[in-house]
This record gives sequence, structure tokens and C-alpha cells, in this order.
Amino acid sequence: MAIVDDDPGLCRAMARLAASLGWEASAHGSGEALLDAMTLATPSHVLLDLHLSGLHGPPLIAALCERSRPPRVIVMTGFDRPGARAACLAAGAAAYLLKPVSRADLERLIGGVAG
Repeated sequence: MAIVDDDPGLCRAMARLAASLGWEASAHGSGEALLDAMTLATPSHVLLDLHLSGLHGPPLIAALCERSRPPRVIVMTGFDRPGARAACLAAGAAAYLLKPVSRADLERLIGGVAG
């Protein structure tokens, strides 16, 4: 699993939450950093903050979903705006969550111990 957020504290917290569900998580501070890391390996899931500087939102989601083995993209945001959910889902996101993301939300969308 990859976590993409420009808040290092939130990345650490989400990585701990993912680990508690049996998932290994890598943290990335930008969409560009995630895409660079994906040249080596594609994560099964991407937990993506909607509002990043640089490449973000629906264009980043579309770029992820165009890969030969696309990850399941779960968008999270603390700043919900009209039309954002629809745009993200249309770009290929599997889910759109409001922050704070709960353990129950993550478990429901990603599952328990990774296979």
C-alpha cells in the first residue's frame, strides 16, 4: 500500500493504521514521488490525499488507473468541495473518504491482513 499526503504526520499515522491491519505501507509526499516509486513496484492500494501541490486529484488518479496493473485508489480529503467526489470517481478512484479516516473505513475498503 502507498500513502500519499503532504503532511508527514498524517503519513506516519496512516502507515501505523495500515500496519495494524497487516499491510506494509510506503509514504510519499507528492504525486510525483509516488509515480517515481512506482517505476520499481506498483502497490495494490493507494491512499491518496486529494489536495497536494503538483500532480494531484483526478489527473493523478487517471494516471494511476492507466497503468497495466492499476492500484485501487482511495481518495481522502479534509476539504470536500462540490463535485470533487464525482470527479475523483469518474477518474477511476474506488472510494472517496473525508478525513479523519477511521480504522473501520480503511478495513472496509482494504481489508484485514494482506494476502
